[in-house]
Parts: sequence; structure tokens; C-alpha cells
Amino acid sequence: MEVIGGGFLAGHLRGTIGGRHPHVTAVAAGVSSTSVTDAAQFDREAALVYDVLRHCRDQGRVVVFFSTASGALYGASDCPATEDGPVFPTATYGRHKLALERAVQLSGARHLVLRLSHLAGTGQRAHQLLPGLIRQVCSGALTVQRGATRDVLDVRHAVAALDGLLDAGVENEVVNVASGRPEPVTSIVDGVEERLGATASRYVVDNPNPPLNAVSVAKLLRLLPAAARFGFGPHYLPALLDRYVRALARGCLTGDAGLWSPAPASPASRVTR
Repeated sequence: MEVIGGGFLAGHLRGTIGGRHPHVTAVAAGVSSTSVTDAAQFDREAALVYDVLRHCRDQGRVVVFFSTASGALYGASDCPATEDGPVFPTATYGRHKLALERAVQLSGARHLVLRLSHLAGTGQRAHQLLPGLIRQVCSGALTVQRGATRDVLDVRHAVAALDGLLDAGVENEVVNVASGRPEPVTSIVDGVEERLGATASRYVVDNPNPPLNAVSVAKLLRLLPAAARFGFGPHYLPALLDRYVRALARGCLTGDAGLWSPAPASPASRVTR
């Protein structure tokens, strides 16, 4: 597999299935934060994807494009979070990913689009969901949006899903790769605190976004029945936190300020735990 990119997901792809699927090019580069609004970053990603699509179309290769199953794409509460349902993105990031999905589909290249939820695993960057929450807990204070939820997926399962779908010859499809459970952010924070033996003051702010629907994984399970062994369900998040929280928090626990600088708290309603 040709893997384009040098970040968290690209590293896991190279380290596990990089020697498989020689006919595939995976684009694991570009904008990875739902909060980005910088047009220049979006333009760079688009130019990269367009170049890869042209090359793969001409060479008969399969392009894997990683889109998003986050609230930035599936945010509207009146839209079912399914691959073939209506999608009304609520953020610039979601609109950008949806536009690139369409470019992939119209390119003439063989392709597979995976809509990923919030990944968790070793080697994550500080801006990503779980490291960000851990950093704030370690700082002693964090900001939480009232009623906010996130679907969190072990990066190992994202890679295994891609591997299995490619083995099965799935092409020219859009597939949600997620846990299917929108977990309250407060529950994720509770789990982080429990595993670190730490307690942080919580500053609760209003959530400007509508409630999120669960991301449907029915298509994933139909195309890849083995994904049922990933353990999706009520015990999935605790197992994921058991696996990663202390490893991701190592810089915090050893006092490495370069890795774990305190995040400022928002002046909103305060809940001391």
C-alpha cells in the first residue's frame, strides 16, 4: 500500500498493513481538525487529493480517501447518520470533506471513501480529542460543552476495517467506520479522570450544535461481518480508555511541559469535581 502522509493515521497504516494491497493509495494527509477554518489548508489538501486522483485513475489504482463521520458532517439532528441519507454539514471542515468525497466519486478512479469518527490511539497529536481531554484534565481544569457527545473509535479498528474491506474487494463505496455510539463527553472525561486518579474543575459552556444522531455502522457490518468482533457496545469506550489513557498521558504524568501545557479555561459556569 502506498500511504501518503506523515501523521497519526498514516503511521498506523504503514506499521500494520503498509506491506499489503500494493494496488492501493491511501491519502492519510491533509486537514485533521474539525475546528480548522483556514482556506489555505483546505486548498492544499484539495490540490493533493486531485493530484492523487489523476495519478490513480491513469494507473488503475484504488484511492482510499478518509472523510469524517463527526458532527461537522453529520451534525444536523434531523438527518440520519447513514452513508446514503441527506447530509447538511454544520462546519467548514465537514463541507470541505463532503466536497472532496464528491470529487473522488466523479474522478473516474477506483476508490473507497471511509467516513471516520474520532480516532484514538498511540502517537496522537495534541489537538485530537482524547489527548486534548487528557491534557486539560492534567492541567486541573477543562471546558465542556453542555450535552456534547463524540463517537470514539480505536485506530486499530479503523485500520482493520480498511484492511478487511480491501480484502473483500469493496470499491466505489462510502462507508462509515465508527463505533456507532455517541458517548457524552462528560463520560469520556469521567473515564480519563478515573484512570489517571485526577480530578479537574469543569467549566460548562452552551453547545451551539444540535444533538448528534448515532453514526450508523450497518453498512460496515454488512460489507465486513468480521467488524462485529471489534466489540462495539457499552463496553467499547471503557476498554479503549483502559488501553490508551495512561500511555497518552505519560508526558503529563512525568511533568513534560513541552507536551502538556495547561489549556485556558473558559469563563463560564463552573462545576468543581
